[in-house]
Amino acid sequence: MASNERNLWFRKFGTDTQGAARAGEPFELVCFPHAGGSASYWRGLAVELADDADVLAVQYPGRQDRYREPAVADLHRLADLIAGVLGGSGGRPRVLLGHSMGASLAYEVAVRLSRTPGGGPDLLIVSARRAPSAPEPGWGWVGDDAALVARVRALGGTDAAFLDDPELRELVLPALRGDYRALATYRGTPGRPLSCPVLALAADGDPEAPVRQVEAWQGHTSGDFRLRVFEGGHFYLSSRVEELAGLIRGGVTATSG
Repeated sequence: MASNERNLWFRKFGTDTQGAARAGEPFELVCFPHAGGSASYWRGLAVELADDADVLAVQYPGRQDRYREPAVADLHRLADLIAGVLGGSGGRPRVLLGHSMGASLAYEVAVRLSRTPGGGPDLLIVSARRAPSAPEPGWGWVGDDAALVARVRALGGTDAAFLDDPELRELVLPALRGDYRALATYRGTPGRPLSCPVLALAADGDPEAPVRQVEAWQGHTSGDFRLRVFEGGHFYLSSRVEELAGLIRGGVTATSG
């Protein structure tokens, strides 16, 4: 895969001062942000794991340096594109990590990679997202910008502040609309298409992804499954970067042992 195409889709933050990737990373971690989110959501985690992993944060079309591109309002199409660019892991262990909408995308990319013998990830980590088999909430409000803004504000997170500035809000809204339309039409790949271990992360106060519906990810892999429940709301991970890094390291050690 041409390096310029990979550079379009993936960002690296765990690098040295010259911007060069550190040598000798034992595993690859691919991070998928939430609806309306961007690759920079994972900057802190990438820096935390800079000595342990080659961290790639996915940059979806329609945000930050890709803001001129239309958002892809179909999660299956987006997964096809990302899986095609990502390709093989080069023999290193690979972990896919997704938060909220990003969890569904990480899952769909894992499904696509697994269709090639030996191509699937060594570990899938899904955070703050209902399993594909769990019921989705009603999405009738998606076409209403006021309702969309109100929902994002209620969830909090690092992106909510952009909604306070009218000019920034106009830049952010197209990506938000596209992402939530993608969620509204998404129907996840059913059954147990994966054989890799799955680690599901949930928060006890998250209205978007109740714990029992996050636990339903167990039904989508024939591999090992673990559930970890935290205190907090939908963006509980934002204040737990060190803890998340430890879970990732432990997960990689367990799968390679």
